[in-house]
Amino acid sequence: MTQDSTPTVPGTATATVTATGTGTGTATVTATAPDTSTGTVESVSRDDRHRFSKATVPDIRLIAGFGVEGDAHAGPTTQHRYLVGKDPTRPNLTQVHLMPAELFDELSGAFEVAPGELGENVTTRGLDLVRLPLGARLRLGSAAVVEITGMRNPCSLINGYQKGLMKSLITTDASGQAIRRAGIMGIVIVGGTVAPGDAIRVELPAGEQRPLGVV
Repeated sequence: MTQDSTPTVPGTATATVTATGTGTGTATVTATAPDTSTGTVESVSRDDRHRFSKATVPDIRLIAGFGVEGDAHAGPTTQHRYLVGKDPTRPNLTQVHLMPAELFDELSGAFEVAPGELGENVTTRGLDLVRLPLGARLRLGSAAVVEITGMRNPCSLINGYQKGLMKSLITTDASGQAIRRAGIMGIVIVGGTVAPGDAIRVELPAGEQRPLGVV
């Protein structure tokens, strides 16, 4: 028996299995799992100033090509204060910041971290965000669409928030590769209102799927 399996993200895979017995028959079975994964919005947050944490709110409005209405990081060009100083015309690839609620659950034994406190706009549940490929699209609620541009690179401000926390957000795998767990960034493709309890549906990009880099 030979098996060729090409996994993508949790809940998405295509596998072709060819089985040849001792007789003359050969059977080929192709099993394709759904090409989407689903999760939910746990919380939403925004802040109109460049502060480390964001306040949770009942809902947020995403604006295409701009970001979260009323948030300091919204805009067509970068709003990151360091990057603005280097090139204010740089496209804003960090319009929306998403983090998984499962991370906060994991950290709860050693740290007190609640939604919005690490600066994310959308706290999700049920999705392995950092394993999504570059260019994956998230459909949030009934209308909004966010395209994933990369991973957030944890910075020293995290330790200023809670000492030792940054070490928990950058770990290494068996091969020594850094694993960044501070969430992912995206740009708004289609605007819409997003609120806790909204469904999230993942749409994978066509063609070769590339892992996320730091943005």
